[in-house]
Amino acid sequence: MTEVRRAVPSDVDTMVELIHELADYERAPEECHVTAEQLHKALFGPDPAVFAHVAELAGEVVGCALWFKNFSTWDGVHGIYLEDLYVRPSARGSGLGKALLVALADECVRQGYTRLQWSVLNWNEPAIGFYRSLGAVPLDEWVGYRVSGDALHKLTAVR
Repeated sequence: MTEVRRAVPSDVDTMVELIHELADYERAPEECHVTAEQLHKALFGPDPAVFAHVAELAGEVVGCALWFKNFSTWDGVHGIYLEDLYVRPSARGSGLGKALLVALADECVRQGYTRLQWSVLNWNEPAIGFYRSLGAVPLDEWVGYRVSGDALHKLTAVR
């Protein structure tokens, strides 16, 4: 039996494992440093900034979606930015990836949010095909940028 639900504190250790598995899949395990303590604080601390749903198969958490609210200045309301969606290979094809996205779409509709958005690596053809099958469209005209590590610290010196 499958189930998708909001994450609870006892899910944190498994979600950290899933995040590290995702980093391996995305060919960047050395870049993933998240700990259970960090994730617990982000999800369940006094000022949560991240939210999560988990997917269970036969009572075992085998997938998760971590997300946060973004804001559309054009629409004037929040949306959801999906940071990570991951289902273990052994559970793929069970409908849990779709169920996680449906849960986030439900969250958007219930809260009056106008967008559910995420990024996908351009080489991840299985995910791209899956997302397109659900009606998602690529934002080809937008290019993502990031400042991190040394560049982030150097930017603070620019005044």
